[in-house]
Order: sequence, then C-alpha cells, then structure tokens
Amino acid sequence: MATTIAVLGGTGPEGGGLALRWAHAGHTVIIGSRDPARAQAAAEAINAKIGAERARGAENPVAAAEAEVVALTVPYAAHAATIESVRAACQGKIFIDVTVPLVPGKVTRVALPPGGSASLEAQALLGPEVRVVTAFQNISAEHLQELGHAVDCDVLVCGDDKASKTLVIELARDAGMVAFDAGPLANSVVPEGLTSVLIGLNIRHKVKSSGIKITGI
Repeated sequence: MATTIAVLGGTGPEGGGLALRWAHAGHTVIIGSRDPARAQAAAEAINAKIGAERARGAENPVAAAEAEVVALTVPYAAHAATIESVRAACQGKIFIDVTVPLVPGKVTRVALPPGGSASLEAQALLGPEVRVVTAFQNISAEHLQELGHAVDCDVLVCGDDKASKTLVIELARDAGMVAFDAGPLANSVVPEGLTSVLIGLNIRHKVKSSGIKITGI
C-alpha cells in the first residue's frame, strides 16, 4: 500500500537514495531539509529519474507534519536538534531512525552515545506516542542511487512495536532489500555499532559497500 514518507536529511546520499527507491516503488516522498529550496531541488531530481511526480520538498517540520511515516537520515551531530524541530509533528507516527553516532576522526571505532544508542535517544526525545524503529544503518549509499543495482546487504530492524517493524520491513522490500525483525529497540546498539565495523572493512579492503547477510533462515 502506498505510503507518504518524509525523509529528513533526504538531500544527502543515504536519505536521497532511500527516497529515490521509495518513490520509484510508488510511495509519495517528501524530502525534508532545513533549506526548503534545496529539498525541492532534490525532489525534482528524483522525479526526473523515475519519470513521475512522486516527490516534493519542504522544510523539516512541514515534511514531518504531512507524512504518515518519518525517516531521519541526518548526521548524529544534527540528530537531537532535528528531532526537537519535528517532535510535535511526529506524534502518533512511525519514526524510522537511520542515524549512526559516529565520532569524527574515529568513525571506525564503535561509539555508544549517552542514551545507549541514537534510536533510544530518539525515543526518549519524541515520547511514548511515537513508534521509533531503527533500520538501514548498514546499507551503503554507494548503490542506492542506481535503481537497477541489487542491494547486497540485509537490513536489521529493531523496535518495540511489532506492527511498526512489519511496515518498515515492507518498506525495505519495496526499496529492493531483505529485512529482518532484530528485536526490541534496545538492540539498536547492534546495527548502529556495526556501521563502524563496516566502515573499517571498507577502508582496509578499499571498497565502498561492504555489508552483512543473515544466513540459515
């Protein structure tokens, strides 16, 4: 079923890649940014790629207010401030947190933030009426912009609401990925931490898109 998804930080490579794939799958996408003109330009680029008008741009709070599902794809340095700006607009909605708490200059070292994980901090900031789900941290942006390229990495989905996780798993499938329910939101420390491990593998092996695969299922 088509869903309206706000991608906050959708002008960046990760958010933009997810937005492109969701729009291509038939969802309505609202690119969110602090700069609405930049957001609209990113949306128009998506529409040109898919040959349909399924994306539009808006300032972050407007994008969140108009969407059914909100996805946050900003750097950790902007995580708390962006959440504060959209908190009221997110009440009663599903909030997909794609953020990883990377430390500049030490991105290959796992760093747990004060709240335990970025997603746990998001839940604390947004309150109990928002269903926070963590997903897509381990997906490299390298090939997301290539619609014909298979994403050779599985998605770990963590959250405390089963129905919300099921919807995010379906959204991952729509974007050409395989996703698994990886347990409660407390487990978000694992996919967030894995990102630093994968960055290190990329550097050591001189590649850009190492990932993980779940076997035996």
